Amino acid sequence: MANELDEMTGPVNEAGRDVNVIEKQIQVKVGVGSKIFEVLLWVLGIIPGLIFLGMKVKAGNYLSKLQQKIQHDASQIDNYLEQRVMILQNVAGLLDKAIDLDKSTFAAVAQARGNNNLNGAAEGIENIQKAINVAVEAYPDLKAHNEIMDALQQNNYLQREITAAREVYNDTVAQWNRDIFAWPTKMIVAAKRGYTTRIPFTTSSEIKQAARGKFF
Repeated sequence: MANELDEMTGPVNEAGRDVNVIEKQIQVKVGVGSKIFEVLLWVLGIIPGLIFLGMKVKAGNYLSKLQQKIQHDASQIDNYLEQRVMILQNVAGLLDKAIDLDKSTFAAVAQARGNNNLNGAAEGIENIQKAINVAVEAYPDLKAHNEIMDALQQNNYLQREITAAREVYNDTVAQWNRDIFAWPTKMIVAAKRGYTTRIPFTTSSEIKQAARGKFF
């Protein structure tokens, strides 16, 4: 029997295909079959009914904890973003003492600190870093400035931490999206509570377009 998906002879899209995250939440719903299943457990006896009731309580507690973990993971991203803004603000201040730094950089820092949107804040931070990198490259002597170099190293570290934190957040969201459809207990509980799937971290079309650009 041949492979269902054969990379050797199967159809290939020569133009390629971009991947996008669908901005849609799917609500959990159960059909009549699930209700009949619960009724049958009680018909079979009080013990099966009570056992399943206990399982639903446990499933409800689990989903509540998982929901709080999603909030925690999201807040970690915010924390790292805020730290990056503060570090870049310090770098901008140090550069301003050494050179006449473009004042729009400071305005961008202030805007990033007040941005509550994860994507908007991240894009703003990247623009700030670009402006700082241009200034450092234009003045080679600044590379010998220990405070500036230390701050830029901290910035690079936080950049990696943000990427890792986003992966953790997406993993938790993926776990949530799987578990709320795990029949019978979790799915029944999720449907009764009106839970929906959650949307993982996404980047803007501007960032995607920039990633396709030439850097060298």
